[in-house]
Amino acid sequence: MADPGGSRPVTVSDVQQLVKRKDEVEAQIKAYYELLGQKGVGMTEPLVDAEDFPRGDIDIYEVRTARHNIICLQNDHKALMKQVEEALHQLHAREKEKRARDEAEALAEAMSQSQPQPFARVNAVTPGSPASISGLQVDDEIVEFGSVNINNFQNLQNIATVVQHSEGRPLSVTVIRSGRKVHVGLTPKRWAGKGLLGDDHCVENNKAEVCACFLDSDLV
Repeated sequence: MADPGGSRPVTVSDVQQLVKRKDEVEAQIKAYYELLGQKGVGMTEPLVDAEDFPRGDIDIYEVRTARHNIICLQNDHKALMKQVEEALHQLHAREKEKRARDEAEALAEAMSQSQPQPFARVNAVTPGSPASISGLQVDDEIVEFGSVNINNFQNLQNIATVVQHSEGRPLSVTVIRSGRKVHVGLTPKRWAGKGLLGDDHCVENNKAEVCACFLDSDLV
């Protein structure tokens, strides 16, 4: 059986064994008290007569032994009750932790299910480009690019079209970054490099598993 103060977690079976031992000790204490009752004494009555001689109406050795055993068993009972209390506390605490963990996992799963689905992933970002300045990062998973989302995305040309029609105007882009949703304010515009955002801003189409530099000057 596990020690409530030991390293092995206490189980329900351990608590049941402790309770069984407690019941056995209580039964023994009761039996000794019944024995004393049969002798007409309890735990405090004197065992000598008025002249300080051993009483002749009782078995003094038997009474003393019963009293001694009762005291020892009461100490054992007290220790067992403490072990039962500690074991129950550990069980309840572990059950509380389990419920909290289960609730956290359920919440995380619910949040992941409600998380918008990405349709493309950023493979490269050119330093100094409008996209880089906006905060777009490699491995960002795109869930919204202007009006484009998982529901209406067909191919990478959809994104290029949005970029063409948004030159000089802020474009709302939403990405999943390290499991968190991040909003990026992106403004397509002419710069020292090619295209309106960068000549090697490459995205991977999650559906078709292809990569195209949709922000290359050929497209924008």
